[in-house]
Amino acid sequence: MAFPSKLLNPGEHVVVSTRTHPKALVLPGLVVLAALAASVFLDGLVDGSFPSLAVWALLLVALGWFLVGPLLRWLTTTYTFTNRRFIKRSGFVSKEGRTIPLNRISGVDFEIGVIDRIFGCGTLVVSDASTAGSVMLRDIPDVEQVQLQVAEQLHHLSSGDRRDDGA
Repeated sequence: MAFPSKLLNPGEHVVVSTRTHPKALVLPGLVVLAALAASVFLDGLVDGSFPSLAVWALLLVALGWFLVGPLLRWLTTTYTFTNRRFIKRSGFVSKEGRTIPLNRISGVDFEIGVIDRIFGCGTLVVSDASTAGSVMLRDIPDVEQVQLQVAEQLHHLSSGDRRDDGA
């Protein structure tokens, strides 16, 4: 997924752009499958067309709540590191964003749990100088590579190496 170039400043380029690992959709998918199985079971128990219709209407509500919502959040949330800043954007109709200049980031760490290791993802922890302290980005694919690339940009910035800055 490419970050829109119209949102970049002159001389700025994308270093890493990613979104949450698709494993974030596994649990909502399992819930929908369970709701489908329950609907089929309940449909067999009820007599008449109205109760049957109500069972399938509840399934549609479950589909919207547990699958469509998480899928849209997954599709519309991106995490981008440029050579100057970190950008988190999310939203389809109403948008939300957060930007942290790289010079305010004091560290980038990662955590990989057992399940994360199986899926090849982890949590990226971006620490900054604000009162909020840090931003945790969960389920980032290839989190170790992302951390290395961001750490390299932070090193260039702190050492005064401006070659990647477009200057």
